[in-house]
Amino acid sequence: MTAGVVVISYWTTVRIVDKIAYITVFLVVIIVMNYWSGRFLGRYEVVLSSFKVIIVLGLMILSIVIAFGGGPDHKKGFRYWRNPGAFANEEDRTALGVFRAIFRTFPSTTLSYLGTELIGMAVLHTHDSRKAAARAIQQTFYRILVFNLVIVTLLGMAIPYDEDILALPMYTSKRTASAFVVAVQMAHVNVLPDILNACILIFVVSSASRALCMATRIIRELSFEKNAPRFLRRTDKRGVPVYALGISFAPALLGFLNLLTISGRLWSYLVNLVTMFSILTWVSILVIHISFVRARKCHKIASEEVPFKAPFGILGSWIALVLCISIPVMRAVELSDRNFYSHGLDVGAFVTSFLGIPLYFALVLGYKATSRRRRRHAKTEALPTRLRSLQDTETDGAGRSEITALWRGRIIPIWLI
Repeated sequence: MTAGVVVISYWTTVRIVDKIAYITVFLVVIIVMNYWSGRFLGRYEVVLSSFKVIIVLGLMILSIVIAFGGGPDHKKGFRYWRNPGAFANEEDRTALGVFRAIFRTFPSTTLSYLGTELIGMAVLHTHDSRKAAARAIQQTFYRILVFNLVIVTLLGMAIPYDEDILALPMYTSKRTASAFVVAVQMAHVNVLPDILNACILIFVVSSASRALCMATRIIRELSFEKNAPRFLRRTDKRGVPVYALGISFAPALLGFLNLLTISGRLWSYLVNLVTMFSILTWVSILVIHISFVRARKCHKIASEEVPFKAPFGILGSWIALVLCISIPVMRAVELSDRNFYSHGLDVGAFVTSFLGIPLYFALVLGYKATSRRRRRHAKTEALPTRLRSLQDTETDGAGRSEITALWRGRIIPIWLI
């Protein structure tokens, strides 16, 4: 909802009344798309995602042209990396200031990668998960390499980081724009900024709708695994899991927090919370993979016998685990910057950044206490039997966790996500 309001603010100054109307319209559109249009939304997502890829590729080409002198001033190269600079560290020009400027971007950067782990969920609903997993992970890697890293580098060459019109959540009351729109606008390309901003608005609504769909599916699957109440697996006569959909939709009402004068700060706190939960999710996945590889080696099962083998094996998981753990450490270093924060520490940001850690361990220990499950050892785990069962399930089809024909169409090609 915040992103939608920020995108709209490019055309007009958003007042409180306007925010209420815009947020309400966004919420209605998202819930209607998930409930009434499930049969067609999968096809819509494929078409829209293909269009999104074309737009991003076009923007990459345009950014290259601008960076190499195709703009109105015909200036080339990395001029914005010299003035105002490649790092937003005006308060501290030392090496530590540079690192802290980088650390300051970690919450928003982590947020941009949120959801990449859901490819595992999409793979489970395919008829050949062995092939689908390898293909999906490979395509996700290329998407990150091309769409994330390359486009960020090109944007750094095309626009300065201190441009006033750049969209930030705390500036939703003034005219703002996304980095793509700013790059086109600075190149003095008429009409195109408005068209591009409209496309971004559609993409925002599409992303919110897809996120709601995946959240609904996850909650319903948790119910089947007996980790959530049984009523969440129920569907109506149209085959829509209405209870899971309602539970997933409820947090979207937080979008009305944009009406408050401190909405920018609340948004940053929410980003901090979500970022930490995302990192903890990745840590859990990595620990599970490391434990699985140990169990596989303990039972002398060759890597060729498992449905999917990670490209970098257990070493890659260990490296990723160390990096995930280092992010909160570096975040703590950034939040203790006396030059950037008046009191030497942003208490609110610090609490919201690290609140997820005790909550995470409380949930783990609470689950252990209520389920009375002990730690499983590799030698006693019936891993060979489970692998054979998984292979039989692959042969039979996608498994029991199909949600009905209405929702099958929502699983779209992973490279388009």
